[in-house]
Amino acid sequence: MENWFAALTLFEKVYWIVAIAGSAILLVLVVMTLVGGDVDDMGDVDTDIEADTGIHFQFLSFKNLMGFLTIFGWSGIACIDNGLSTGLTILISVFCGLLMMLAMASLFYYLAKLQSSGTLNLRNAVNQIGEVYLTIGANRSRIGKVSVNVQGTLRELQALTDEDQDLVQGNVVKVQEVTDTGILIVNLLNK
Repeated sequence: MENWFAALTLFEKVYWIVAIAGSAILLVLVVMTLVGGDVDDMGDVDTDIEADTGIHFQFLSFKNLMGFLTIFGWSGIACIDNGLSTGLTILISVFCGLLMMLAMASLFYYLAKLQSSGTLNLRNAVNQIGEVYLTIGANRSRIGKVSVNVQGTLRELQALTDEDQDLVQGNVVKVQEVTDTGILIVNLLNK
């Protein structure tokens, strides 16, 4: 192995060192990501401005840089093995590395968009049909509960009504509005 490495030109040695080092570090990052290790503290350029919600597409990050170096090194080695000139090898390997950075940044960007905050937005309950679970007092006299589908999940939420009669268990209701305190205002559906 030593004889093989010693026989390489300086240009080839640089590409081999970059390819092997980049691959090893990228492999560690991928394994840590898959097993849940936190790799954000390993020099991510955007760490200092993480609270800034204006940056969504992180082209320049530690993971992307390691992806660049890995593809830069291996594509350069492939170009050298195919007998391409030094200039063309550098040009192709830089292009391939930048393409890899773009692909990784796009991947992480779109994966981040798949996340859901899980926060219940009660405004999504307006115009939904539900069923009274606990009796609701007439003319907003007593808070009751309704079962209503909000954001794809059946939920039991507090409710009031402007109806002149109590709404009892089993009545079908429609959500008219949501108060500032998060209580649903419902009316009978079949009047």
